Amino acid sequence: MPVLAIGNIVSWCAILMVVVEFAVVLMRYVFGIGFIALQESVIYLHAATFMLASGAVLARDGHVRVDVVYSRLGPRSRALVDLFGALLFVVPLALLTFDVALPYVARSWAILEGSRETSGLPFVYLLKTLIPAFAVLLAVEGIAMALKALAALAAGRER
Repeated sequence: MPVLAIGNIVSWCAILMVVVEFAVVLMRYVFGIGFIALQESVIYLHAATFMLASGAVLARDGHVRVDVVYSRLGPRSRALVDLFGALLFVVPLALLTFDVALPYVARSWAILEGSRETSGLPFVYLLKTLIPAFAVLLAVEGIAMALKALAALAAGRER
C-alpha cells in the first residue's frame, strides 16, 4: 500500500500549509513584512497535498462520485462500474497526463527553472515534477481499483 503511505505522509502538508499561511498573514498584516518565498511555499505545499494525495483518496474511496446511482447498485454492478471507470477513465487520464507533462517537466529541469519573483523559491522544476508523480500514483491506484473489481467479479462478491 505505498499509495496510502504517501497519502498519509502528505496529509501533514495540509497542517504545515495552515501554519505557514498563518505566519505569512501575521508577518504581512501585523508586522508589515512581505516574504515572497514563504508565500510561494504555501503554493508548493498546496500542490503537493493535492497531487500526491489523490491516489490515496482514490484508494480510500474518498473521491467524488455520483452516489445517486452507485449506492443503489448491487455488488456485481458496483464492481463493473469500478472496473470500467478505472479502465476507461482513471488509467487513460493518468497516462495522458504523464505523457503530456513529461516534456513540460523535462524543459523545466533542463534550465532548473526558478520563480519569476526575485526573492521567490528557485524550485519550480520540483513543483512541476509533482505532475508526473500525480499521474503515476493515480495510474497505480487505477490499476489496483480495476484488479479489486475483477477479483470481486470473479468471487461474485462486493470488493
